Amino acid sequence: MSSFDEKNENPEIEKRTENVYSEEGSVGEEEKIHSDTLNANKQGRRLIINKETGKITNAETGEEVSDIQVVTEDGSLGSISAGGRIILCGANAYEMKYYFNPLFKKIPESIQRELHIICVLFTQEAGGVFTIEFEDDGTITMETNSSDEDITYDEISAGLLIGEVRRQRQDLFEALQMYYRAMILHEDMSHILSEDDE
Repeated sequence: MSSFDEKNENPEIEKRTENVYSEEGSVGEEEKIHSDTLNANKQGRRLIINKETGKITNAETGEEVSDIQVVTEDGSLGSISAGGRIILCGANAYEMKYYFNPLFKKIPESIQRELHIICVLFTQEAGGVFTIEFEDDGTITMETNSSDEDITYDEISAGLLIGEVRRQRQDLFEALQMYYRAMILHEDMSHILSEDDE
């Protein structure tokens, strides 16, 4: 039986997940990152984007860039994946870290906790790196990958686990898509709700 068959209301699971992967950064660190980014050298990094593969490389070093940190006009710091999607959250089994994009800090705490549990349980079961991302239109995408040296990672099992998470958390992902369309894309709520009624 998969860990995802258990309900998130179980405080023991939540406590175990929080002990395994703590959120990246500490209190006050986010403001420091924002100020460092806003006051950084205006030139920034020069990046090369391969339109065919979607891979991004640093022009100076030639190293592949896995994500890009962005600062919005209001000073919020967020992440964009190499595929150009906005990262909502993710977990890394190698570094034992969980990441939640501060651009979405207005999402209710209970949903943030549920996302934390989903990401951590996924990487505990499948290994590698797991992210939940938003496409341009608000559609939720889940990505998993691994280090080249990781011989224990099974891509097929990870893909099946993504399908299981999508089925079991369909309502959550639909709610997050509506949130993205309303709060980020500023679409008319009556238009969004009328689409759901059809």
